[in-house]
Amino acid sequence: MMKKLSAQYLCIALCLIGAAPYAVNAQKKTEYATLTDALFAGQRLNGKQGPQSVNWINDGQKYSYIAGEEIRSMEPSTLKDELIFSKQGLSFPGTTKPFDYESFQWSHDSKNLVFQSDFRPIYRKSGISDYYVYNLQSKQLKLAAKDARTAELSPDGKKVGIERKGNMYVYDFATGQEKQLTDDATGDNAIFNGHYDWVYEEEFGKPQAWNWSPDNKYIAYWQFDESKVPDFEMTNFEGDHNDIVHISIPQVGDENPKVRIGVADVTTGKKIWLQPDETGDFYIPRIYWTSNPDVLAMMTLNREQNHMKLYFFNVKTGEHHVVLEEKNTSWVAVFDFYTEVDDMVYFPEKSKEFFWVSDRSGYYHIYRYSYDGKLINQVTKGDWDMIKVNGINPQTKSIYYLSAESSGLAQEFYTINFDGSGKKKLSTVDGFHRIDMSPNTQYYIDTYSNLSTPTHVDLFDNTGKSLKTLEDNQAVTEFLKTHSYSAPELFKVKTSDGVNLDAYMIKPFNFDPSKKYPVVFTVYGGPESHSVYNKFSANGWQQWLAQNGYIVVDLNNRGISNYGSAFLKIGYKQLGKYESADFAETAQYMNTLPYVDKGNIAIMGTSYGGYATVYTLLNHPGVFKAGLANSAVTDWRLYDDIYTERYMGLAKENAAGYDKSSTLTAAGNLQDHLLIIHSMSDDNVHPANTMQLLTALTTAGKDADVRIYPKGAHGAAYDLASYVLIENVNFQYLEKYLKGNNNLPNLNAKKAQ
Repeated sequence: MMKKLSAQYLCIALCLIGAAPYAVNAQKKTEYATLTDALFAGQRLNGKQGPQSVNWINDGQKYSYIAGEEIRSMEPSTLKDELIFSKQGLSFPGTTKPFDYESFQWSHDSKNLVFQSDFRPIYRKSGISDYYVYNLQSKQLKLAAKDARTAELSPDGKKVGIERKGNMYVYDFATGQEKQLTDDATGDNAIFNGHYDWVYEEEFGKPQAWNWSPDNKYIAYWQFDESKVPDFEMTNFEGDHNDIVHISIPQVGDENPKVRIGVADVTTGKKIWLQPDETGDFYIPRIYWTSNPDVLAMMTLNREQNHMKLYFFNVKTGEHHVVLEEKNTSWVAVFDFYTEVDDMVYFPEKSKEFFWVSDRSGYYHIYRYSYDGKLINQVTKGDWDMIKVNGINPQTKSIYYLSAESSGLAQEFYTINFDGSGKKKLSTVDGFHRIDMSPNTQYYIDTYSNLSTPTHVDLFDNTGKSLKTLEDNQAVTEFLKTHSYSAPELFKVKTSDGVNLDAYMIKPFNFDPSKKYPVVFTVYGGPESHSVYNKFSANGWQQWLAQNGYIVVDLNNRGISNYGSAFLKIGYKQLGKYESADFAETAQYMNTLPYVDKGNIAIMGTSYGGYATVYTLLNHPGVFKAGLANSAVTDWRLYDDIYTERYMGLAKENAAGYDKSSTLTAAGNLQDHLLIIHSMSDDNVHPANTMQLLTALTTAGKDADVRIYPKGAHGAAYDLASYVLIENVNFQYLEKYLKGNNNLPNLNAKKAQ
């Protein structure tokens, strides 16, 4: 899955250095002394995000959070805050080494903590770790699993499920014994259980490929057979003899891994395979335990991802039937990475009803079903998108959700009854809200902001009453009083075919409407993503551009979420067409403004934004003077099959669409300046994309500037120095081609830039 990466590398940088000095002018607000200062100012602008690593415990009567070296709890009903755990003075069992951890989880009964320690990353989400269990009553720390990919306590806290080297295990605290549940793993490029392959983890968004049953009896797990999946190789060319990394990654049209679901009885070790009625190539993106103890729900998708079936399986007998089936002329969504939606189907505990989120009406809404598969009613309705279900309460028959009802620029919080009555807006501040709700739906933490309000974090009850302000970021407000800052200004652009697009511009510091300024588009634009919200901006790169006399623009182009399915899915089977048209027409609109230096406009982006940059230059030549493309897809046949075929269909059925969406076929159209950045160690957008584009450009007699960073991953940066260097290279490219500035600092000089 392609995603924006600038924030990721900014986070890396902020972890490595502290605040830097600023240039001070007594007559005006403080400005940034260097680009580095501006990049790290994002930390100051972003502010504090409230309690970290929130886990609701005691069925939602309390939540725990990390504060320094402590884990503390807050009880919303009394606002009592107390210490739960401190690692101070605690050592790893049997050693004198001070205990440390990366993350933790709670047992269902809130009596034990499971700590993940010594994490060694594999893919974007997964890695190898050691797992320790801490009993809050005895205050004892025990090793539960060594060198495991995942480990999780059973709901009753008596056992630990473990996946290690492709096999499933269970550790019993009462006996102190570990039992092996599967023994058929043959390797990561062959058969393995309980963890995903690269493409499932990346494109279906989950790191753990197994689930405990609520009654502690079973573990349901995925099994993969990757033996026929093509092998991807890459190297960063380090050392005398380069290490070659091998990953099984299916590209468009390739054979996928064979996948099936097994269920193991953790007491007897007996296993059963759950076989749906599908044949040929299909996906199993999700499984869910229902409120029936022996019934597992399994979701399947055909390879085109436009036909979903939801099965109910009896895990004792294997008997199964379809309870929900959905077809779409484009794709059926089962989650949304960009809006942090993990699921589109929900099975409340102690209920014989479930809820499915569908865009069958032309907008995403909630639909209520009985366990026999009958539609009871549509819960939410209207010409707007429901974004995310945050809580369901079967006792009060109420649902809590985020929605774009007021605007595609908004994400606001509502409640509604199961039957669709009693809808109420709970959020009172217009803007962008993120909700963390207790499992009993009695309380929630709301993290919110808007264009003029830095991040606030409040604790509420389920009526919308504020119980406590957890963070008001007054320090950000004070920072803005003394430091230069340019807030995004919203505007609309109407396309030539009559579609209104939301956009923003960030004007230069000390903006003078009588002057003319160059413009930089910072874009992403990929399907189901979202760029422009009524949300506080903390992007230090954009502020640096504003300080240096650039207008910064971004927009919600066609193809992004929260504007209805017609807007979202218009680019189905023709990626690039509408995104590039929207960028080009917005640039033409900017050229009409009296304070824009007409024609001096650049476009830049990473990942899908890199693709959009190159595609726009080639299909709308002459609109942008320069493009800066980082980690760009150049031909969709070179990307992984799950992501690409979801939005482009199968290559054998849409060959013309793939040709039209490729940058390679239009390489001869290049007439603007192009900077290409890529890493040889990018396992997401493979370096073959850049290499094939360079060949196509060269064959067409076209030139491009190229920067290769062999050791980086997706996004090219791999540490603080590389991150800052890449941004300096970007800035100097803009200075050279938008301002004609050839007297640029030497980036190899000792003085930091």
